[in-house]
Amino acid sequence: MLKLNNLSDTFKAQFSDLKGKPPGHWPILPQLFCALGVLLVVLLVGWFFYWDGRLEVLDKGAQEEVKLKEAYKVKIQQAINLDALRKQKEQVGLYVASLEKQLPSKAEMDALLSDINQAGLGRGLQFELFKPQQVLVKDYYAELPINVKVAGSYHDIASFTSDIANLNRIVTLNNMNIIIKDGGLSLDAIAKTFRYLDADEVAAQRKEKAEENKKKGGKQ
Repeated sequence: MLKLNNLSDTFKAQFSDLKGKPPGHWPILPQLFCALGVLLVVLLVGWFFYWDGRLEVLDKGAQEEVKLKEAYKVKIQQAINLDALRKQKEQVGLYVASLEKQLPSKAEMDALLSDINQAGLGRGLQFELFKPQQVLVKDYYAELPINVKVAGSYHDIASFTSDIANLNRIVTLNNMNIIIKDGGLSLDAIAKTFRYLDADEVAAQRKEKAEENKKKGGKQ
């Protein structure tokens, strides 16, 4: 107990009468505590003004590394499947080309309308209505709806719809409505045929889209 009191007195004596003395003349214990305090301040300042930002940069770098590794894995997988992807691309290109061949040009539309009309007449149907509507221009093609109303027997109407499906051009029958009329049947439908856009129409479409995007950008 006496030793503890002596140590306590010695410790207190080290920190007494420090006022007015330069730190270089302080006893060893106050100097050690002062040095430790300065070290802690330096570490705190370094953390907030240097190491914190550095750790954030390292964290972002680690996240970017993970993303790059995932992208690398995807690229490796694509490279492994490159030949198969090329074959698929060729098949898709051939399929698209075959579909494009079924789309008439603007100049061929009259012939296609005549084919639809002849398909009905060839089955002995009576046309009550055959009225092309306004052309609907899409991104890469134009759609022409035609109001069609024919009258005839069940067999003849069924054959007519089959003939339409087997035309060498794409023609679809939509909104079909069949009613019994005068001992026979009447088919009311919208036939839709499609054609590809010519160069002038494609240019006009792109110009119109560009103007729309410009207006949207101006509103924002």
